[in-house]
Amino acid sequence: MTHPLVRPQVADPATEDPLSRRGLGRGLFAGLAAVAVTPLLPTEEAAAVTRAHRRRCRHFHRCPVHTTHTCRHLHRCKHRNHRAPQTSTPTQPPVEPPVEPPVDPPVEPPVDPPVEPPVEPPVDPGFSTAPLPTAASLHLASRFSYGITPALHAEMRDTGSPEAWFEAQLDPAAIADAKADAFQSWWVSIDLDAAAIWQRDQAEIEGGWTQMANYARWCLLRRIYSNRQVLEVMTEFWEHHLHIPLHDDGVFMYRADYGKVIRAHALGRFDEMLVDAITHPAMGISLDNARSTKKAPNENLGRELLELHTVGKGHHTEDDVKNSARILTGYRVDMWTTWRSYYDSASHWTGPVKVLDFTHANADADGRPVTEAYLRYLARHPRTAEKIARKLAVRFVSDTPSDALVAHLARVFLDNGTEIKPVLRALIASEEFQASAGAKVRTPTDDVVATHRVLGTEIARPVDNDSTANTILWQASSVGQMPFSWARPDGQPQDNRSWSSASRLLASFDVHFSMAGGWWPKQDATYRARLDWMPAPSLRFDALVDHLSQQVLGKPVPARLLQACCEATGVAAGATITAKHAVMRWQFPLVLTTLLDSPDHMHR
Repeated sequence: MTHPLVRPQVADPATEDPLSRRGLGRGLFAGLAAVAVTPLLPTEEAAAVTRAHRRRCRHFHRCPVHTTHTCRHLHRCKHRNHRAPQTSTPTQPPVEPPVEPPVDPPVEPPVDPPVEPPVEPPVDPGFSTAPLPTAASLHLASRFSYGITPALHAEMRDTGSPEAWFEAQLDPAAIADAKADAFQSWWVSIDLDAAAIWQRDQAEIEGGWTQMANYARWCLLRRIYSNRQVLEVMTEFWEHHLHIPLHDDGVFMYRADYGKVIRAHALGRFDEMLVDAITHPAMGISLDNARSTKKAPNENLGRELLELHTVGKGHHTEDDVKNSARILTGYRVDMWTTWRSYYDSASHWTGPVKVLDFTHANADADGRPVTEAYLRYLARHPRTAEKIARKLAVRFVSDTPSDALVAHLARVFLDNGTEIKPVLRALIASEEFQASAGAKVRTPTDDVVATHRVLGTEIARPVDNDSTANTILWQASSVGQMPFSWARPDGQPQDNRSWSSASRLLASFDVHFSMAGGWWPKQDATYRARLDWMPAPSLRFDALVDHLSQQVLGKPVPARLLQACCEATGVAAGATITAKHAVMRWQFPLVLTTLLDSPDHMHR
């Protein structure tokens, strides 16, 4: 009996569990393919040199400096980095190196004038008709939105230039945002007062931890869908700076309201934000000021206010901390009973106080005026300006911003009375910002949000715990961090090293692969159909990958990523792809996840 030839069965995502060993292996292979072909060293030659090769290298070379030296160990020889000196022309004798003049002692950077809002933002040449984002618009979107999409590019083009889009974003009240605003009704506790939240907790309708998880979900969905992207980005920035851990004991009564207070000030003035944040009951509960009295002032908030929120460590004394705590007494919360927040004059410590150069008689039992004066003094302190400026530069420019940029942003901050918008204008106008494309790594929440955005996931109102609007929180957790869950009061770090571990990379690969196939999260969510990604019924594989790159990364596919997609799928660049081809039937998630796993997506 003759048996027909049977092609080895390739698992179809419709039947294969994406979280099985085989499924995870396929996703991991695609991710490793993307990473493997990405140049990690400065030159092509260096990229090809592995540690194993250096051990057994037999390449011949002659040192261009020490011409008598030759060997067959080019890539491990101590002479390998020597370069031939530049030769002078025959008609000129060798020129001695110039003698550097004496260097004057370093001086402070010049004081820059205030940065005024541009009347007419400059136009990016050809931008209004560009089918793809320019390098400048792609960079701006990567830092001040949660990821470029075709819709965001169209929005930028409609305003005339990336700078004009950014300027429009600084007035969020003028931007319609109905879709994102509707999310507030999905989780009712976000709008309830402390008494109602406590009642729901005690009646076991909705526990405190669930209410805090719902606030985090609300924030994630706003970041995915909001038209006010700069507002969302800056709200997150300030919530990390004036951080209250989401699951601090007791804060669930006021934490969502606290987030709304920060949101209201995110593009306003820092001094006003600081006053409202430090005196908010959520901050008092988190750092024990809600139980601080004149008989026993608690120093937690007074200390963190100085160390974390304003002037920074090393710029105050223990006496400053004690007086800071005394000034803040009086703001009380009836914890675990009524949860009423109020100001108690009988609890306020009175008497002269001095913190840094701030002095006050503090004779009145109502200490709210002195508290406000003290907080505004700290907000306008040069050390605070420097701290804020450096944090902004680390988040939006690089892990190692120059002292000159920090000094410039700090001066703009002070010259404009702590207004935030002029500082952001100065930041994006700086040469250092413009030269920093791709220098930052996306945080876990950035990664999850950006991936939903580029895949065009449509998330529906949740009906139970398995709905995507709810499980998105566990996606962020699996990559490394849920919103505002950093346990310490110093806020989630914004440097690259904190989010560049091997475990985080593999976790991102897993999430990307699950989403590229539309496998998880799946309930009450709609993913873009595979055939909808095809720009034509029939096209070459390299043309398909290029189209996907434009949709997902906002740019034509780099040669290294095309090679990675070919390796991940085993398909040649010139192969013809139709709806019936293996690429569209079962290999399509490998192509998408290869793009998502690349530094082009995971960096910003």
